[in-house]
Amino acid sequence: MAGRNKRKSSKLLVNLVLGFICLIWLVPTLGLFISSFRPAADILSTGWWKVFPHQSWVKSGETVQLSKDLDLREPIEIGGKTFTDEQLKSGVMVAGERLMWENRRARTLSVMEQGWQFNPALTLDNYKNVLSGKEYRLQAADGSETVQRGSGLSQAFWNTLTIAVPATVIPILIASFAAYAFAWLRFPGRKTVFAIIIAMLVIPLQVALIPVLKDYTALGLNGSYLGIWLAHTAFGLPLVTYFMYNFISQLPKDLFESAFIDGASHFTIFSRLILPLSVPALASIGIFQFLWVWNDYLVSLIFIGNQPDVQVMSMKIADLVGSRGNDWHLLTSAAFISMLMPLAIFFLLQKYFVRGLMGGSVKG
Repeated sequence: MAGRNKRKSSKLLVNLVLGFICLIWLVPTLGLFISSFRPAADILSTGWWKVFPHQSWVKSGETVQLSKDLDLREPIEIGGKTFTDEQLKSGVMVAGERLMWENRRARTLSVMEQGWQFNPALTLDNYKNVLSGKEYRLQAADGSETVQRGSGLSQAFWNTLTIAVPATVIPILIASFAAYAFAWLRFPGRKTVFAIIIAMLVIPLQVALIPVLKDYTALGLNGSYLGIWLAHTAFGLPLVTYFMYNFISQLPKDLFESAFIDGASHFTIFSRLILPLSVPALASIGIFQFLWVWNDYLVSLIFIGNQPDVQVMSMKIADLVGSRGNDWHLLTSAAFISMLMPLAIFFLLQKYFVRGLMGGSVKG
């Protein structure tokens, strides 16, 4: 009985910890999602949680008229208390009511009272401006005004997708062939080559950027999609190869012996047996590789550049931070658009995710 209660307590503790971790991740995502639909003025003035019903100070409809010749530079007496002009701008408490300036020129104060407030103002304009490009009014020195439209995220989205899909498929395909060879073929130097590949996992990719960039410049690959595909393939191959090796090496040996007896070649075994059986592992490592490429900034900046026609999502969002000021309504929408594709990939392949991670962890 005591052991059962202990197990229940442990299970409850684990569930509470997991629930707390999920909440930590969910709340910022929910805030980002709601903020992406809020008008710019609301984002700058109130928090995203203000869209839900909440207690706040609202105008009661009453006003307090002060003397019209009142000097605002002197202390202002209200209800036996004195306040400054700055205090009245933010609001002060007098006799259980909150007073703040309604019209400083007319010397009138608004009477505020506690009440429920609901501000459901939402708009799709943020997404329209982000995808198509926001219009900006620029005034010249001679007083003339021109309207310019900034570049939107649509082009950057397709650029990122064009890079991410091949840069995910190519290393996984090559690594699967290599993992099969390391696991089931016998050739000279097999262990040495595999050890070198594993050792490359601990080498930071930053140390290779300049040497590779010099070679790219000499070969004319810099600034091309082929160059960025090859770069992501090279940097991702060690981890993908090691991951696929752990899965493929644990497949039953009887499968291969039966296939060899039936006269199957290595390519037939790989295409007809290994690939179908490795779908969970392929999906799992595909998620990791796709997320890394999709969110990459440094490698894309080095090998493809920062020109508007080739910019990826991470570069475009970074430009939104500094090029036009702090347009938070655009940043939230752009960030959520950037999240949509990785979320879609994860939920599409989630049924294979855990199976792929557990593959090869146990024998038998």
